[in-house]
Amino acid sequence: MQNQTEKKYGMAGRIAENFINSRLTPILIITFILLGVFSTFKLPREEEPQINVPMFDIMVPFYGAAPKEIEKHLVEVGERKLWEIPGVEYVYSMAQPNFAMFTVRFEVGTSPETAANLIYTKTFDNKDLFPGGAGEAIIKYRAIDDVPVLALTLWGEGKNDYELRRAAARIRTELNAVPNVSETRIIGGHKRQFIVHFHPAALARHRLTPRCWQG
Repeated sequence: MQNQTEKKYGMAGRIAENFINSRLTPILIITFILLGVFSTFKLPREEEPQINVPMFDIMVPFYGAAPKEIEKHLVEVGERKLWEIPGVEYVYSMAQPNFAMFTVRFEVGTSPETAANLIYTKTFDNKDLFPGGAGEAIIKYRAIDDVPVLALTLWGEGKNDYELRRAAARIRTELNAVPNVSETRIIGGHKRQFIVHFHPAALARHRLTPRCWQG
């Protein structure tokens, strides 16, 4: 009879059968349940735990330059230098008309103050590598709560940058009406610009200069 049971269940079957028939099994189950309940109440918890994942947006203006020129003279050099920063985990770059954008993310747990010092030092120590005509770099810190949850890319045949940006502005108005939406941003495209032509005779008659008129 014993040989038939061994052939039918094997070693694992015999262990399971002994565990089921043992008087210690209910005691062990109750003990494990009590330990689980105790651990649940004693485990430290935070409603909003602070996780340091420093991120920075670096925007370098280069007015009048095309994306290919910006990629060659700004993006390639910028990426190479940003990767030299210790602790950098991710570098994303984008070449747009008139500016280059870099997004730098550090490893989890990096101190935001340390990361900021590294970013500012690396950026302004390499200003001499910027091409002539490039403007001052703008650096913005992004916390983990600032990570976007939705990104939309607009495109359309026969649509220029200005028309796409206007469409994005209409979409942003609708998104801002959604409850719990804190911030929406439009990246890229061309904003509306106004060109003012001065009438020299009228300015002279009123004894004004363009600078005085603007002020």
